[in-house]
Amino acid sequence: MASNKKYWQSVEELNENSSIVETLRNNEFVEEIPTDEFLGNEEAMSSSSTSRRDFLKYVGFSTAAASLAACEGPVIKSIPYVVQPEEIIPGVADYYATTIADGFDFANILIKTREGRPIKVENNRMPGSGISANARVYASVLSLYDSMRLKQPMVAGKPASWEEVDTRVKAGLAEAAASGGQVVLLTNTMASPSTDKLIAEFGAKYANFKHVVYDSVSSSEALDAYQAVYGERALANYDLSSADVIVAVGADFLGDWQGGGYDTGYAGKRIPKQGKMSKHIQMEANLTLSGSNADKRIPLTVTQQKHALVHLYNEVTGSSVSVPAVGEKYAAEVKKAAKQLKAAGSKGVVMTGLDDVNAQLLVIAINQALQSEAFKPEEARYTRKGDAKQVQTLINDIKAGSVSALIMSGVNPVYTLPNGAEFKEALGKVKLSVAFSMKEDETAAHTTVAAAAPHYLESWGDVVITKGTYSVTQPTIRPLFDTKQLQDALLSWSGNSQSYYEYLKASSSEFFTGKSWNQLVHDGISVSENVPALTAGSANFGGAASALAGAKAAGDFELVLYTKTGMGDGQQANNPWLQEFPDPITRASWDNYVTVAKADAEKLGLENYHVANGGLNGSYATLEVNGVKLENVPVMIQPGQAVGTLGLSLGYGRTAAMKQEMQVGINAYPVYKNFNSFQSAKISKGNGDHEFACLQLQKTLMGRGDIVKETTLEIFNTKDASEWNELPQVSLDHSEVASTSVDLWESFDRTVGHHFNLSIDLNACTGCGACVIACHSENNVPVVGKSEVRRSRDMHWLRIDRYYSSEETFAEDVELKENTSGLMNSISTFNAMEDPAENPQVAFQPVFCQHCNHAPCETVCPVAATSHGRQGQNHMAYNRCVGTRYCANNCPYKVRRFNWFLYNKNSEFDYHMNDDLGRMVLNPDVNVRSRGVMEKCSLCLQMTQATILKAKREGRPVAKDEFSTACSEACGSGALVFGDINNPEDTVTKLKEDDRMYHLLEHVGTQPNVFFQVKVRNT
Repeated sequence: MASNKKYWQSVEELNENSSIVETLRNNEFVEEIPTDEFLGNEEAMSSSSTSRRDFLKYVGFSTAAASLAACEGPVIKSIPYVVQPEEIIPGVADYYATTIADGFDFANILIKTREGRPIKVENNRMPGSGISANARVYASVLSLYDSMRLKQPMVAGKPASWEEVDTRVKAGLAEAAASGGQVVLLTNTMASPSTDKLIAEFGAKYANFKHVVYDSVSSSEALDAYQAVYGERALANYDLSSADVIVAVGADFLGDWQGGGYDTGYAGKRIPKQGKMSKHIQMEANLTLSGSNADKRIPLTVTQQKHALVHLYNEVTGSSVSVPAVGEKYAAEVKKAAKQLKAAGSKGVVMTGLDDVNAQLLVIAINQALQSEAFKPEEARYTRKGDAKQVQTLINDIKAGSVSALIMSGVNPVYTLPNGAEFKEALGKVKLSVAFSMKEDETAAHTTVAAAAPHYLESWGDVVITKGTYSVTQPTIRPLFDTKQLQDALLSWSGNSQSYYEYLKASSSEFFTGKSWNQLVHDGISVSENVPALTAGSANFGGAASALAGAKAAGDFELVLYTKTGMGDGQQANNPWLQEFPDPITRASWDNYVTVAKADAEKLGLENYHVANGGLNGSYATLEVNGVKLENVPVMIQPGQAVGTLGLSLGYGRTAAMKQEMQVGINAYPVYKNFNSFQSAKISKGNGDHEFACLQLQKTLMGRGDIVKETTLEIFNTKDASEWNELPQVSLDHSEVASTSVDLWESFDRTVGHHFNLSIDLNACTGCGACVIACHSENNVPVVGKSEVRRSRDMHWLRIDRYYSSEETFAEDVELKENTSGLMNSISTFNAMEDPAENPQVAFQPVFCQHCNHAPCETVCPVAATSHGRQGQNHMAYNRCVGTRYCANNCPYKVRRFNWFLYNKNSEFDYHMNDDLGRMVLNPDVNVRSRGVMEKCSLCLQMTQATILKAKREGRPVAKDEFSTACSEACGSGALVFGDINNPEDTVTKLKEDDRMYHLLEHVGTQPNVFFQVKVRNT
């Protein structure tokens, strides 16, 4: 029976003139459904008597057609293998050992590839791999797919072939040889013995040839000091696992100092074992990663640091060099540190990052006097080899017009030189200038030839990172563009028909023994057992101490230039993962800024403040350094900054060959005079305010000692765990009981199969953030840009919270909180506790989804999109999620991220996911999420399942500690340990039974599968 009833889909339809109804009617389908083409004349069909079956066919097809039209995707043509390579199995990852050596970062790594695409960097655990990958190394795989790369060589600004380049260069070299002009090769530190040999052979053809090594961030003074004592241009190595007392003076050894990589040895001695752990004392101006992890941090100006070194020298060697006291406030602390260092004897070590050859000489003298076991000059590092004097000589020669041919590789002097503008102008006097560069950067844009260079993942090479090791770089993908290595070009210009691969393979046997070439390429590294002993030389240490004691402050402020953990020297400034990476200390991304002590900021009228949308704003300032002005520099008021000092990071402010979104920050290289990180500066307040993209606005814990649990080594050794790792109490039937004894949920059996847990040791975590980038790489985490980060819409699945103490220590914070009483007293006390101390203690805490066995998010999801698995992981079914965000509201850890927009193929978010080349880095095992869904850490479900399937395929049980996640695999310090607690052999099982184990917010009763280890400080 026909019905005259009318049904409305919404109240808006009651209004016939509603614009909303009209809009919905017009936009019901993506495109008009051409049903008449299939069903004939629609009018005739509707006027005829139609059977129920025909009607359903009509409606059914219309619905299906609408669905197809709305979900239509692009057609991608695939070409199958004619002969499939045996090593490539679709769906199974392949790993290749290689080495990164870009002149700033050096590491032995593995590259994960899928169907020929490198998609992720992992650590190479072979013996001899001394430097773990940092955040920049993990992000370097994305730089391979940079759409701004040079696609082919350029000659005089126009695209050219390599034949044209060879013709142009050979003619220029011949002209230089005929005229007697200089032929100069300017490179970064390559530490490549085969390349050094090739350069020597190339240079032998020219009577006036020079090879100049240039480091954008110089270690020239340290190299000069080592060379003066040991006769070789290198850097001393350090094994911090052999040190009981570590004193660092201006050396951020957990950051980029000497190429980094000291965190593994450091963390090993920071975990209390048999009641012992190392003691770390840091003297510095800027608050660094090393200072944040120190047991005792002494904020000093650069001048005071030089005086402090002389005090250490006097105490350890028994010398009596006259030196001023290190201020009234910290003189006693420096004296105490000197006595502790001397008492440690051979178990003590001192390091410095001061750009002063006298300071570097004193460090060698002190360590020799201590006979320090941690000081390893015989295991020299070759991560820095630049010579500032030679670079300055070259610049003068170019200005004088005596350089006929200049070939550059791995350097960008127009950007990184303090007088880059002069260098650019002087390039016009060089008849032939060639720049091997991945991009048409600031330098390549002004050279005769811009030679398109391959990424290291497309290249062959060899590297000696430390004496006694030999590493190989091998390509993991065919070159994406028409590129050529410097080495291949030098061979060609020398008249050698060999490829660099053939040259490398033939000459490599000179540099290693004990392995075949194939085995070397497979392992990526070879270690020599016969390292020649180093004869310790001597220098005028007393004269160096006297010179250092006479250091005097000049100017209003001392500016300390440094490199940020994410950006480094700026090579990868077009990498969106690194731009969005939050600085471990300030928690700000997409920016550099001048850091100022609170006391100095108040005098200058500089401020930071929060605005209504939760963003952080700050004043602008003008810096004047040696006559060079930097205007509109954002100001960040930094707790722990030594009064009278400023901090500013290098590596920002680039514009050439950069996407518009990545052109951020201030270029600080113009004030890097004489390649010295310490400059005299003036600062004044500018006009206007800067908008920061800061991921964490809450700076202190305000006495909440149950979040980051801490104790001292003395209490740890002398008192029961129930006192320093107290179990939270809750009220049950008006009685205090342990929170773990009360439960609102019914538990079920977890003993069958695997049950995954993750342990986080707060003593070992340095806050470096390598795990954050590794998580991005493994799980296709999108980049949202500065504007969205400022709105707290970042998509990081993993964050590392950084907390300052509001008193001198966190223990004093807790004491102050517990002793507060009364309404007015409490209000004033808690308001004051929001501000960090002048020199606070610092704590880092990695936080991600806790994978609660009794998860609050699961109980409130109206569509069961989030649920719990038998293996302990909290799952997300993205196609069920409707974006209510109830789960995020109900999560006590605030670790769930809402996908506000479609970040893939969206021109509003012009990062790697918006172009075909950038999307090549995506992991096919993890889907790319669409807008309107919640996403979060999955404990790398795809990795755990791959491990299970591999063991099943090989017919064996999963081995001990075989399970891993992206973050646990990336952690060089060993702070993150993942495994199966149902396997009694797994390390994580033993860690869960440790007295230091605790759960975050344990009193809530969520029973997480992620747990922490109490932080112990050696006070």
